[in-house]
Amino acid sequence: MGRRLKALEARVGAKLLQRTSSGFVLTAAGAAILDNVERIESETQAVERAITGKDVRLEGIVKLAALEDLTVQILTPILADFHAQYPGITLELITDVHEPNLINGEADVALRFNRFTQRALIARKLADCAFGIYASAAYLEARGAPDFTCGAPGHRLLLPPQEVHDTPQGHWLAPLIRAARVALRANSFAMLLAAAESGMGIVCLPRFLGDAAALILLETPLPAPTRELWLAVHPDLRAAPRFRAVTEFLAAGLKQQTGKLNPVFEGAMVS
Repeated sequence: MGRRLKALEARVGAKLLQRTSSGFVLTAAGAAILDNVERIESETQAVERAITGKDVRLEGIVKLAALEDLTVQILTPILADFHAQYPGITLELITDVHEPNLINGEADVALRFNRFTQRALIARKLADCAFGIYASAAYLEARGAPDFTCGAPGHRLLLPPQEVHDTPQGHWLAPLIRAARVALRANSFAMLLAAAESGMGIVCLPRFLGDAAALILLETPLPAPTRELWLAVHPDLRAAPRFRAVTEFLAAGLKQQTGKLNPVFEGAMVS
């Protein structure tokens, strides 16, 4: 990339990027052509999508973006069945907490717990995912059951890096744990689950994770919320057979996982 940039600068007779102590910045010449370059990139990506969208083969690569925890616990058996039926299609899994940009090709198909913000996408809701509060038997034996009506005083919390108040579970959780103290923050449900299993504190988890762990689901004054699970694909790709095969297989497979994603509450308050 560096060699190509130098070659371009030599051809146009101007420096486009300036190296600084914090990285590269655009020069005046680089800033002048930025809009043109971005338009070229956008048109190039559109051409690639148009060509890919006309590919009628049930083979090739499909980039699938999904949360890692969802992939491990829910999607793995679905993807195994998919490969058995479509051996010519290679799935490239992208596990990231951020919304992938399907417009610029970061992914072809994506699953996430929020509606997609990119309006050009074809998106649909596939399922509801329930949440609950969990603790280990050892933790409850040592500290007793949390009194959520008083904000769980005297208890320790396992939380994401910041309480996510703009999510359904964040709004629901905040008053229930207002008097408890934070013991650990982690940006991974898997890490929070492991900490809860070790007796470190109480944790709010998706039911598909918590119910499968060595944890006890706790009763709360108000029913736990659900998060909507959405699937999206770029409109230029949705009709191409390999992308359609992926989206339809995921939709059918996740429908069969409804019992794990949004189960009936079966927890009990531990005294």
